[in-house]
Amino acid sequence: MITAIKRIFRAGFVGFWRNAFVSAAAIFVMTVALFVIGATMMLDTLLGVSLENIQAKVDINVYFVTSAEQTEIDALQRSLEALPDVAEVVFTSREQALAEFSERHQNDEIIMQGLEELGDNPLGASLSIRAKETSQYEGIAAFLKEQQAVEDPSAPLIDEVNFVKNKEAIEKLTAIIGAVEKSTFIAMIVLVAASILITFNTIRLAIYTTREEISVMRLVGASNMFIRGPFMLQGIMYGIAAGVLALLVLYPIVLWIGPETEEFFQFNLFNYFVSDFAYIFTVLVGSGIVLGMISSMLAVARYLRV
Repeated sequence: MITAIKRIFRAGFVGFWRNAFVSAAAIFVMTVALFVIGATMMLDTLLGVSLENIQAKVDINVYFVTSAEQTEIDALQRSLEALPDVAEVVFTSREQALAEFSERHQNDEIIMQGLEELGDNPLGASLSIRAKETSQYEGIAAFLKEQQAVEDPSAPLIDEVNFVKNKEAIEKLTAIIGAVEKSTFIAMIVLVAASILITFNTIRLAIYTTREEISVMRLVGASNMFIRGPFMLQGIMYGIAAGVLALLVLYPIVLWIGPETEEFFQFNLFNYFVSDFAYIFTVLVGSGIVLGMISSMLAVARYLRV
């Protein structure tokens, strides 16, 4: 067994270097295929982060009457935080709301003069509610509507819920997220399928040059595994080399566009490439190994019939 394995490895390495031109062509095609997979991963990550950033800016705001008791506000906040659809609830006090409002309108003399004439804080406290998914805001709004329905009309707590104003934007964002996720998945499947077909045909062409040698080995009694082994090893070598080359091609590209993505998307693609390099390396090189090994195994199968 050990002798057979040694012969398979020796034959695989010899075949790889003996057919250097064919090996280079197979590696080049696989590099392109793996580069496409890697670029699709980068694009998918960038789109995911962009959608998360947009999603984080969408929320429901609950405005309380100025006479609302802090204990009642805290109770409602705890109820909201207990909902499984809620990701975060941020409380803004009356004082904070007035300070933020004054800062935004500090250059508007009429508004600032009006605040001084009032002499009292006209703004109530508020809660900013962010859901885990945009599709979950409807349920949160329904919960708030139920809370308003059970309030004492003579001593209301909630003054306004702005879900109706944001509903159209939330629905559009939900539709956009769904469409982007579907289109990205379909594009990745198509690109991966095309890469597999191109790689398979390239490796099959490489094995075609040794078809007579395979037929002779089969006629003299060599086992299928002994014949298939060297080609599978060559396929693995193609995959490793192509995976490393794809990473080397990706590196300068993400280094170049990293600052641009940080400025536009608030996400540095190069930093992601460096921090998750082990994962990206595993995916690309692992995909190359699997792709090369399976393609070689299938391509040589037709020549094992005598």
